[in-house]
Amino acid sequence: MGCLQTKHASRSPHLLDTREAVALAAETSFTVSEVEALHDLFRKISNSVIRDNLIHKEEFQLALFRGKKQQNLFVDRVFDLFDQKRNGVIEFGEFVRSLGVFHPDAPEDQKVAFAFKLYDLKQTGFIERHELKEMVLALLDESDLDIASDAVEMIVDRTFDQADAKGDGKIDQEEWTEYAKDNPYVLRNMTLPYLKDITMVFPSFVMHSEISETDMAV
Repeated sequence: MGCLQTKHASRSPHLLDTREAVALAAETSFTVSEVEALHDLFRKISNSVIRDNLIHKEEFQLALFRGKKQQNLFVDRVFDLFDQKRNGVIEFGEFVRSLGVFHPDAPEDQKVAFAFKLYDLKQTGFIERHELKEMVLALLDESDLDIASDAVEMIVDRTFDQADAKGDGKIDQEEWTEYAKDNPYVLRNMTLPYLKDITMVFPSFVMHSEISETDMAV
């Protein structure tokens, strides 16, 4: 028994507090066991470059976006939205709550709201045309899709024409919500099937945008 107690004591600093796990499970679509599995994943990511139990952008990018090292607006925006305290790092609670939006069972309105923030680069409460174009280009780049510039312009024009129902040159939250309802593909990269069985697929969890040329042409 003495050996077991010594072993347990040496690991205790790395264990997730049960109350925290229960609280995070209550706030998200994760079960307590899934939160615990995410804690293991978080520890692995947060100590991969800087051993401080906080996820820095480089660690986030390398772990969740297939190890791509080049700068990408999509990666930057997702990191910024995960970093809810805006202090340049992601803490465990932020990690779980943000990933919760991508859970297959998460409410659609959460996914719509997150996607809106993703495109609202200047955080004005509206999506302007140039913001939409920048994010479309970033998504194409992150997905390794090569589409001609005139085709990109067509995608942006068509999207804006459909979404900007008020015709005021910008897309507000209400317009975006209606657009997402009519165009479900917009939210495709907002669901990660892996998260439903995180205890089984760990540590092979990978996050990337599920976007195709067919989607972009809609």
